[in-house]
This record gives sequence, C-alpha cells and structure tokens, in this order.
Amino acid sequence: MRLFDTDLAAYGTYQGIVDHFEWDIPDRLNIASEVFDRWSNDSRRIALYVERMDGGRDIWSYRELIRLAKRYAGYLTSLDLGRGDRIALVMPQGAELAALHLAVYSIGAVALPMSALYGPESYRHILGDSGAKAVVVAERYAADLRQVRPDLPSLDTMIISGSARSDERSLSEAEDYPTNFSPVNTSSDDPAMLLYTSGSTGHPKGALHTQKIIEGYLLTFKLFFNIHFDESTVFYTPSDWAWVGGLLDILLPALVFGHPVVADEQRFTATRAFEVISRNGVTHAFLTPTALKMMAQVPEPGQTFDFNLKVIASGGESVADELHKWSDLELGAVINEFYGLTEVNHLVGGCEALWPGRPGWMGRPYPGREVAVLDDDAHPIEAGAIGEIAVRPGDPTHMREYWGNPDATAAMRRNGWVMTGDQATVNEDGYIRFLGRDDDMIASAGYRIGPAEVEEALVRHPKVAEVAVIPSPDPVRGQVVKALVVPAEGAHADDSLVAELQNQVKTRVAAYKYPRIVEFVSGLPKTTTGKINRKLLASQEIEPG
Repeated sequence: MRLFDTDLAAYGTYQGIVDHFEWDIPDRLNIASEVFDRWSNDSRRIALYVERMDGGRDIWSYRELIRLAKRYAGYLTSLDLGRGDRIALVMPQGAELAALHLAVYSIGAVALPMSALYGPESYRHILGDSGAKAVVVAERYAADLRQVRPDLPSLDTMIISGSARSDERSLSEAEDYPTNFSPVNTSSDDPAMLLYTSGSTGHPKGALHTQKIIEGYLLTFKLFFNIHFDESTVFYTPSDWAWVGGLLDILLPALVFGHPVVADEQRFTATRAFEVISRNGVTHAFLTPTALKMMAQVPEPGQTFDFNLKVIASGGESVADELHKWSDLELGAVINEFYGLTEVNHLVGGCEALWPGRPGWMGRPYPGREVAVLDDDAHPIEAGAIGEIAVRPGDPTHMREYWGNPDATAAMRRNGWVMTGDQATVNEDGYIRFLGRDDDMIASAGYRIGPAEVEEALVRHPKVAEVAVIPSPDPVRGQVVKALVVPAEGAHADDSLVAELQNQVKTRVAAYKYPRIVEFVSGLPKTTTGKINRKLLASQEIEPG
C-alpha cells in the first residue's frame, strides 16, 4: 500500500512499525503527478498562503497552483528543456517557486535549487559543475547570476521573474500556455533533483536524487509530525525552499498530502514568525533549533499572539531540554527531532504518537531503513560507546550519486554501509545521541558549512597570507564560523580588515557562511604533510589552553 493511504498509527508501537513496515514504491513515479493526479480539479482546497514582501497576502487553491505549474511545464518544453536537463531555481518562497518545482519534475528535468544567499563564486561553481542548461531567477536576485553567466557555456537560457534584458526570457511568457500539460512517464529511478551540499574539503558537491525521494519523505513527514492531519492542518517553515528543510521537510510532502503551506517572502525574525503562524492558523511547523532559540526570547508569546501550534519538527542540530520545556509550556506544542544528511535523510528521529522522545537524544532509527552506530571495524557499538552513524543502502531518500564525482560517492561506502561522518552514542533502548562531525564541517544555525570554500575566498584577499576556518561554539547558533588569519606582510590587522574579510565571504560565497569571528595570528599549526591542522585548532577552540 502506498504511503499516502497507509495508516501509520495502526502499527501501534515503535517496534510494530519497525518490524512490519515495508516500502511500496511503484516502478513508474513522478513527483508532480503525485500532486496533479490528486488535486488538479480541487478549487476549494487551499495549497498556499503567500505572505508578500509588500505586506499583502495571497491565497492559492490547488487547482490554481497546478494550472500555473502546467503552464510553466509547457513553457519550459518550448525552450527545448526536458528529460535530464538541469534547471536552476533562485526564487523566494511563493506560488511561482512551488509551481516551477512541479513543472520541472513534470517534464522529466532535474530541479537545481539555489539559495539567494549565494554569492557569484557559489553560483559559478554550482552552475558550472552541474552543467545547468537554464536558470529561473527573481529579478532582485539576478545581478550575481548575470555577472557569472559569461563563464557558463552550458547555461543557454536565463529566465527572469520580472523585467528581462534582451538576451533573457521573461517568466511572464508562460501566461499564454495551456493548462492541460501531462507529465512525462518517468521511472522512480529517474533523476529529479540535484542538491548541492558543503563538504569539509573543496567546493560543495551535488547530491543527485531520483523521483522516488518523495516516497521516502512522505513516511518520515508523517512520523515527525505525529501522523494525524485533518482539515485544519496548515504547514509552515521559514527555511528557504532551496534547502532540504524547506523543500522536502515541508513543501513537497504537504502538497502531496493536499494541505496548505504558508510561504513568506519576508526575512525571518522571531516576532515575524509568530505573526505568520498566528495569521495563517499554522498547526505544524519545521523550525531549526536556532529559530526556536530566537523565538524563545519573545516574552509571553501566548499572551501576545493567537496561535494553535500542535507539532514542531526540528533538525540540523540537537534541541536543548529547555527548548522542549518552553515549547510545551509556552506554545502547547510537542517537538519531534530528527537527523539526517542531504545525501540520505531522516535516519533517526521522534514521533510522540508512537514512541516517547528523550530530550538530548535525536530519537530512534526510523522504519524502512537499517541504521547503526559503528566502531572503526564497522561493528555496531555497545550502549554507551562512541561510533559513526551509518545506514544500509536502499533508502529512497538516499542519493544516486554525487554529480560527476564517483570517487566521493564511493568514499561514503564502507563494508556495505553508507557512512555519515557523524559521531554518536546509543543507549540500551536504541536512542541515539549526536556528538559531532567526524570531519571539519561547521554546523551553524542549521546550515552545513565547509571550511575550504570560506578559506579559499579569504585567502584571495591581498592582505591575507594564510587562513584556517574552524567552528566556534555559540549559544544561539550552535557553532559559528571563525577565521584564524595570518596577515600578509605590511597589512594592518584591524577592525577595518575584519570588515573587508567578512564582506568578501558574504559577497563571493554566501551571506550565511561569513566568519562572525576573525582572529589575527602570527602562524598556523601544520600536520606532518604540511596541511593546516584544523582539528588541533578546533579542539583548542573548544578547550582553550
């Protein structure tokens, strides 16, 4: 039985669902068809509440959204875009972006979501590495893409949502296309989306996922939102729909299940989040631990705002016990945590409807996958020991490959397991506690930031001789990016240079990756092979002296 029709509550207990759940993934599957086939003619069912930048609010029915998606699909095919073509999307949350995702999947192309927070160097790398054939971008985000377009010979088409130049196309051209487009007949193993994720070395790598990814997320979406939805259910996340947290933890599963999603074009603040949640009747939300920490600073939210939150899903880092208590007392909402990677997601987590959560522990392995914490010999650890989280291949959320990088793809596998690079411990009841990355990754406010690309941007500055980027503990973000900089000869190590270096990363790489802490040093420790010893520096940051 397909997940859409499965009553997960009928399994009764955690052990019941683990022992008896089985995947039922059809050979032919298309993410867009999962939405089109169920809701195309439903003009009363609400798909989106869109909070506009100008303060207005739009309401889109499923029928309206799907008609827009079909127009976009016809338009894209008229531009000679189709099966396997990578189509980049740089857009704010809203109806256009939701419809574009459905359109791309429906023509058998590969969606390449990119954040508006990226700088030109990130755009250049991702578009070049992926061989993207087209990009659809909101006019206000277009400047950096226009800057790098001459360096991208495969990028044939730039489509602007707004005013287009003579060598660009306008998304408004799609308005004249018919609304009867039929999705192509794709296999569940056909490519659907290419999600770039930072690594500890080099540039971000593209994780190529197939159409069946949606089935994997439908299962855990039900579980971390406590299974039960009804006609009052409304979903929301402030997370960018360019990220897994926005696109796959909320938008696409909610559309398949036929419930409203709140899109907000404005930037997140704690007060703004409460306003949006209240105005739109949000019942289920994905909120990162950092967002929760910021919202917890708002005094007496229940007295100021009229909300009806029931369940909060959270991931990216651990949620502190104090936040669980705050959510229960101040919001009346349970928090279900989960853990996973862009490459293979939702390995471990909670579902209060079937098993109790334990603050400080991410949860238990979700059904439908075999998860273990392994020692160095790839044997499951005993309770209380420390090892690396791993999962057996076969999970539908597992990527097919790193795009164009077979060595990196192979490096994730060991002794029949997919290794995550994350350290954890496990207790007698099978609950898993996340301890930290096994490499140099920085986990900041739900973002995974690779130090190498930040270092590369910083070392290009003429006043920088050498640099090391490490995580620094932070009470709100979990970690922040810290840069240890050896100034070039004659350079003045002052606040002005700090601002220049921070701006260099903001404008060249991504705004969220800039070093919030810059420390000038006379030298950096090296390994025996002459590489900067980031692990030593990171350990000294945690335990000074």
